[in-house]
Amino acid sequence: CFYKTPANCLNRTRCFIGCKRHKSYKVGAGHAGCEAALATARLGFKTVMFTVSVDSIALMPCNPNIGGSSKGHLVRELDALGGEMGKVIDRTFIQSKMLNSSKGPAVHSLRAQADKANYSRTMRQVLQKQENLDIRQMEVTELLTEDGKITGVQTYSGAIYRCRAVVLCTGTYLKARCIYGEISTHTGPNGLQSANYLTDSLKALGIRMYRFKTGTPARIDKNSIDFTKMEEQKGDERVVPFSFTTDPESVQIDQASCWLTYTNERTHEIIRSNLNRSPLFSGAIEGTGPRYCPSIEDKVVKFPDKNRHQVFIEPEGNETTEMYVGGMSSSLTEDVQYEMCGCVLGLVGVPGLEHAKIIRNAYAIEYDCIDARQLKSTLEFKAIEGLFSGGQFNGSSGYEEAAAQGLIAGINAARKLQGKEGIVIDRSQGYIGVLIDDLVTKESHEPYRMMTSRAEYRLLLRQDNADIRLSAIGHEVGLIDDERYARLLKKEELIAKEIERVNHVNLGTSEAVQKLLEAYGSTPLTSGTTLAELIRRPELSYEKLAPVDNARPELPYDVKEQVDINIKYDGYIKRQMRQVEQFKKLENKRIPENIDYDSIQSLRLEAKQKLNQIRPASIGQASRISGVSPADISVLLVYLGSK
Repeated sequence: CFYKTPANCLNRTRCFIGCKRHKSYKVGAGHAGCEAALATARLGFKTVMFTVSVDSIALMPCNPNIGGSSKGHLVRELDALGGEMGKVIDRTFIQSKMLNSSKGPAVHSLRAQADKANYSRTMRQVLQKQENLDIRQMEVTELLTEDGKITGVQTYSGAIYRCRAVVLCTGTYLKARCIYGEISTHTGPNGLQSANYLTDSLKALGIRMYRFKTGTPARIDKNSIDFTKMEEQKGDERVVPFSFTTDPESVQIDQASCWLTYTNERTHEIIRSNLNRSPLFSGAIEGTGPRYCPSIEDKVVKFPDKNRHQVFIEPEGNETTEMYVGGMSSSLTEDVQYEMCGCVLGLVGVPGLEHAKIIRNAYAIEYDCIDARQLKSTLEFKAIEGLFSGGQFNGSSGYEEAAAQGLIAGINAARKLQGKEGIVIDRSQGYIGVLIDDLVTKESHEPYRMMTSRAEYRLLLRQDNADIRLSAIGHEVGLIDDERYARLLKKEELIAKEIERVNHVNLGTSEAVQKLLEAYGSTPLTSGTTLAELIRRPELSYEKLAPVDNARPELPYDVKEQVDINIKYDGYIKRQMRQVEQFKKLENKRIPENIDYDSIQSLRLEAKQKLNQIRPASIGQASRISGVSPADISVLLVYLGSK
């Protein structure tokens, strides 16, 4: 108990007392809340997870998948730090694909189709079995603070829970409103109860709020779809797991298929003629929607030159007939949702969906979230000590972005109570660092989505080497055990030894070598060369050269993969590492917390306003603030150098 004894408790008639250790509380049980709660509990702190509905734990209210372009990087990084999402999707996926495999390794990303019900159920089982973690179905309505520090939370029932750390992971539930056509209901996703009171408490504490919007497509009955008119999309023949701890052989399963079809001009005509009935265009929706995941009516309006858009039909699980209609997110009226598929009056609609039966209507959802520039890079509020925040509440979108933030917020809440410095992943260390730095530094008026193009050092931040990059941090924090970390160190040793060997293996112009080169369309050798030089040829690889590498040791696949990539892209990797060195110089130039920007006369007024608002921790972070120019950074450097 925060007040130590009942005699000192200000609300002893309502306060729950009994724990001698500091407690942390997680408000929300989505993907961010799950990772945050598991992190604090595993680090030894008694933790309570509050949720408006236990049925919402690890819910996938929208797309039934984990990963995807850049998002797969986040999941693997989360796993390398000791998170849970990668392990659970490996146990519950029904299809898996490595995206962008025809391109370079920097943009390879895993994406797995999930059995939604099984994913939620499995994560819930993990939470229920976790020591130090309790789950409480109750709405938190107020945050309690004293002298700028969090002291507890109050629930709708009036019960007060005292603590010294709170992590807010409210997702899309704060004052949520689901809308399609003229129908508007004050509920959260999937018709679950919204959280209607906490926003007022947040505003009373001076927290700046935004109103954002997202949406989801209709779910249709599999038995009413004509798949013969669609293109089948199968999973990879050889599945790569998300978690570095998952045995690759355990995920080689029979996979479900997804399907691809397209809208057409008739679909677009129906949408255009009913825009006046769309709450998105009538003004009924106030929130700002995601730029990179627009509704179908948005796409038709913004891209009038396109006569069709992709529609992905994806199964929601092995034990349901519900199919997700990816690419057709909408808030149009129910009758128009039917009509634009072609289900009314025998119209020529989306191929394969002419007789589709809708199980769940598409809808848009509005919700409250915060301006994340109020947070430190540790995801702790600057103005309220002990209050942390993660997930869509921070203005991001996506399950993966949410989980990554939840893990970091949970780790740092625990470290706060341990009296340790918070963990900050910087932009050169991981996509998680890019994600959080963008959120807390850059102004955003729409839901933030992670993309590979946002990462300056993406050749270094590949999804295949996430464990090498981040497991040391996970081990230092306490979420990666000694045995797992020892395996990683052994892997690094094998990689280094094999790279050294390959750089010194000389191959001559033997008949076997020339025949192998000819087989892959590679230029014949006129003189001897090293194995490493041949690996660098675009048409060759470490694996392809195995027949002429007689001294090659037996190595695990992940070791061979790292050897190949590190040799093939050696020059590019070294160049990015030099860029990182320059980046680190600016990141390491710390700015005092008590700096008075108004007293720096040569700073422009806009720069003073932005710097005072965000209070960057370093010159590097200051340089990424919109409205702070290179000239302002030069002034700052001179000022700091004079102190």
